[in-house]
Order: sequence, then structure tokens, then C-alpha cells
Amino acid sequence: MAPMPPSSQPWVEKYRPKQVKDVAHQDEVVRVLTNTLETANCPHMLFYGPPGTGKTTTALAIAHQLFGPELYKSRVLELNASDDRGINVVRTKIKNFAAVAVGSGQRQGGYPCPPYKIIILDEADSMTEDAQNALRRTMETYSKVTRFFFICNYISRIIEPLASRCAKFRFKPLSDEIMSCRILHICREEGLDLDSEALSTLGSISQGDLRRAITYLQSAARLFGSAISSKDLISVSGVIPEEVVQAFVAACKSGDFDIADKEVSNIIADGYPVSQMLSQFFEVIASADDISDEQKARICKRLGEVDKCLVDGADEYLQLLDVASHTMRALCNMPEELHFE
Repeated sequence: MAPMPPSSQPWVEKYRPKQVKDVAHQDEVVRVLTNTLETANCPHMLFYGPPGTGKTTTALAIAHQLFGPELYKSRVLELNASDDRGINVVRTKIKNFAAVAVGSGQRQGGYPCPPYKIIILDEADSMTEDAQNALRRTMETYSKVTRFFFICNYISRIIEPLASRCAKFRFKPLSDEIMSCRILHICREEGLDLDSEALSTLGSISQGDLRRAITYLQSAARLFGSAISSKDLISVSGVIPEEVVQAFVAACKSGDFDIADKEVSNIIADGYPVSQMLSQFFEVIASADDISDEQKARICKRLGEVDKCLVDGADEYLQLLDVASHTMRALCNMPEELHFE
């Protein structure tokens, strides 16, 4: 397949680190894996942590640094959540790939080329428990000729027998300084002008996910040109503007149900996603100094219940109105349920 022309290439791929040592902020992981690369003796590995922190990048970089471009295709099997990874695939495709021994390779082109293959299972936490159980025996039987790299967001969804067979590496959310440093590097390379307010906004809306930050940056650059403002980034990110959230909070504090109803109707009419609204509303409530802990607890309890209803397919207008009315009741210190005699 021919490489994409530079103009159409996603920046996430264009600026993806090619070597383990270039992965940002994961210092302990990088230090251990650099030593592993020097000895070329990899255990089974489990990378876990939030999205956009370098897990897949690190796994691909290890595989490329071990085998180089020549042997990579024959020695590495990548399976993502988009591929079928049910129990039948584990018993056939994965097992067949794992079973084939490889010759004890001589170094080729400066790459170690150790005598084993690598199977990368990205988003392994979405594999069924049956499929994970089927992997246990395969891992043990073929560990001399095959290493497994599991990548996931939630280590709790990996069954204990698999997790205990792997060296575990936790990837931390990226700090604002690390994000800013990487984003400014891309801005310099792409000739973008990003002021400090826009940089701060990009950090807060991407929440430690560097991939998301780079995607927002590229989208804004496509739409608004080289000078990108904070407002431009908010408009491409789907984050609800601060003034809309504050207007909703003010309506809840007003104690007037009609005002709250009007504000909820405006939010729905403007097409803002209610799940995003709840997320931002929660942050405002949790950090508010003029709301007591008991009031916060009542509001947050309702937010959890409404979030579940939205996942189950409930009407967005009614659920947001429910949040508004319960918040109003909590702030006015009214009882949770009104009892009429």
C-alpha cells in the first residue's frame, strides 16, 4: 500500500514516536523496556492505562526495534478490537501463528531479531472471558517461540490467570507540561500559531489524552487556518462552552422551575450532548465552594442515576430536566421526594 501524501496523513500517525525512548512521560516504563530491548529477551507484557498515553505506540515501537522493517510482517501479529477475537480465532488464527517456530535469527541490519514472534492484542479488555481463558494454554505451550503483548484501558477486565503471566506496565495520564511540550513541537513543525490560552484550553478539553489533543489541533487547523484560538478548539471538540454550563447552573440555583425548563430546552435545541453536559456540570458542582457536601452528594447521586438512564436510551430532555429539578431541590434543602397528604 502506497504511503499517504503528507497533507492527508493524520498527525497522530505522523508524529507517533518510532522508538521506545521517544514515548513521552512514561519514564519508568521506558527505562525498563529500554533494558529489555538491549537484552532482546521480552516476557509476556500487559500495558494498561487511560487512552492516548502511549500504550499501543510503545508496543509497536518494541516490535519494530526488535525485528526491523524486513522481519516485522512475518514475526508480528497485530489484532485490534475491530478484528474478530472470539474463542474460535484464539483456537485457530492465534494458535497457528503462535505454534510456528522461527529460526534463531542473526542480527539483521542492526536489529536484534530474537528467536520468537510477538502477538499484539490491542484493547484486550474487550475480549470475552471465554476467549481470554482459551489464551491461557496457548501462552504456556508456545512461550518459547511466541510472546504476547496485551494492551487495555482497564486491567480489572483481564482475567487474573492472564494478568499473572505478564509483566505489567501502567501508563499514567499525561501532565499538562508534557502535553504542552509535545503540542508546541507539532505547532512549530506545522507552522501553527497557538497562544497560551488556546494551549491551556487544549490541555483541559483533552484530559491527559495526547491523541485526542493532536486530533483536535489538526481539526482546528483544517477549519480555521494557522492562527488557532481557544474558541476554535472548543468548537471542534464538542465540549460545551463554559457560558452555557454556567447558565444551566444559574437556572438550577434560581429556584424557578420555568427558568430551568427554558434553559434545558435551549440546550437540547442547540444540539449539545447531555452526557457531555452532565460531565461538565459535575465538575462545576464538585468544585463549588457555596454548595454543602450534603447537597453535592444528593446532586451527584442523581447524576449517576441519570447517566445510567441515558446509557439505557432514555429521553435526553427529560433526563436533563430531572437533573435540574433535583439540583434545585437539593440547593433549596427540600426533601428528596415530595409527599402530598
